[in-house]
Amino acid sequence: MDVDSAAIQTIDYDNERAKLFVRFVSGERYVYVGVPAEVCRSFLDADSKGHFFHAEIRDQYPYNRLDS
Repeated sequence: MDVDSAAIQTIDYDNERAKLFVRFVSGERYVYVGVPAEVCRSFLDADSKGHFFHAEIRDQYPYNRLDS
């Protein structure tokens, strides 16, 4: 889903596999593994998606860069 953020373009979540997909405005896409659904909901509800990402997701969960 598209989000209102200067850094993040889209956030998607695979509930069955607990995978969070993030596309940045640069076009880079990443998948974060083992992210609980409540963390994704908080991410979507955060006033600052970039701040929440850096504080709660980046370096907290294993990730892989995806082909853009």
